[in-house]
Amino acid sequence: MTFAPIAKFKEWFAPPLPASAPAENAASSDLLKKVKAIQIKTNHLVDDFMTGEYHSAFKGLGMEFSQVREYTPGDDVRLIDWNVTARMNQPFIKEFIEERELTVTLLVDVSASGNFGSGGRSKSEIAAEIASLLAFSAIKNNDKVGLMVFSDRIERYIPPKKGKAHIWNIIRSILEFDPKGKGTDLTLPLEYLTKIQKRKSIAFLISDFQDAGYEKSLKLANQKHDLVAICIRDQREYHWPDVGMLYLEDKESGEKHLINSGSESFRMELKKISEQQHAKFLKLFRSMGVGVIDIDTQRSLTQPIIRFFKQRERRN
Repeated sequence: MTFAPIAKFKEWFAPPLPASAPAENAASSDLLKKVKAIQIKTNHLVDDFMTGEYHSAFKGLGMEFSQVREYTPGDDVRLIDWNVTARMNQPFIKEFIEERELTVTLLVDVSASGNFGSGGRSKSEIAAEIASLLAFSAIKNNDKVGLMVFSDRIERYIPPKKGKAHIWNIIRSILEFDPKGKGTDLTLPLEYLTKIQKRKSIAFLISDFQDAGYEKSLKLANQKHDLVAICIRDQREYHWPDVGMLYLEDKESGEKHLINSGSESFRMELKKISEQQHAKFLKLFRSMGVGVIDIDTQRSLTQPIIRFFKQRERRN
């Protein structure tokens, strides 16, 4: 059973998309506007809220020697460089700086269930905005950022690099991507990450987690990398309105269902199932030491992320 199958269903209240595709130049212009809008918004959020929290939450991989200086009262005597001290006839200590540069990998789910959204924005759009926030935070800390886009297959992989132009490419890739697969297979990106990223990285797995059977791959990936799961949920996945009979289509499997949303017992049962599945998801990830950030499409994106960063900082 998937995490929340009701999340895969087609939006109920949104008007249908036009049958004819827009002209290529119009599509390109619209994409550019979306990229710029996200860049402006996320830059502002990063500058105001995120950069310091990100830096504190994710420490460097170690310490490297910087220089020696004269000992002053209060310095840690364990840091005395005895060779230099012997030559200079007075105590000198070693100074170290944090080896700060990190590698961040964004694993972004682009399966068909991401097209769902009841609050004006789809889960896939929310995923792009979250990825942008994290990417700009990483770049401002001089870290490398890579991207893996997946559905029921690895759709695209962009190796980690630095630079704003690289981040623009990542955002554009997420927004414009037309996946070949519709389903979700979380085992694939976790195994691919373990295979291709030899050095330890911070990996943000951004998905609605509508899959099962990926526990082994999750455990192995978390042993090698610092894995953080960002779960995107929509309120209509666990709180259904009373709008009578609904004919719905599962966007990933193509299955069609006729339901009676007017039945209170039906709505309560679906809510119960959704909550049980989410609780199971949380228990699995936390039992393996994987950090979890819950995102609601109709609420703040930054507050849950900053709250998680603060928790990480206290743990460090």
